[in-house]
Amino acid sequence: MNILFVCTGNTCRSPMAEAILRHKVPGAYVKSAGIFAAEKAAASPQALTVLSEKGIELDHESRLVTESLMEWAELVLTMTSAHEELLLNQYPHYAGRIFTLKAYANDEASEQGDIADPFGGDVTLYKETAKQLEEEIDKVIDKLKI
Repeated sequence: MNILFVCTGNTCRSPMAEAILRHKVPGAYVKSAGIFAAEKAAASPQALTVLSEKGIELDHESRLVTESLMEWAELVLTMTSAHEELLLNQYPHYAGRIFTLKAYANDEASEQGDIADPFGGDVTLYKETAKQLEEEIDKVIDKLKI
């Protein structure tokens, strides 16, 4: 299954989620992108530090969500309900593929939890975000049996 993680700038949450899933499921078809991403920006240093401490590699350049990425993805997991809403408005023909990470992981369309943006925060905040991402990604792995 082709999985796309989406956040705002594609330098913190979605690349961390991509790297975590790829680490847990080697060979997984996973990418990440941002709603308002600048092209080819590096992942944040704090994200790289946190992942490195977990033994997870991240070689990343940010990219914008595009029609071709949406077409590629069989499942689009957003970090917030605002991201989900923006994608549903821009790509309504992919509505059946777009969910917040928390709602999809917990089988609850009403799940309101967002993955908070650690951008500009310290490594401790990034560690909290990575922990939250891992917990939700573990549930997705179990759900998809991958």
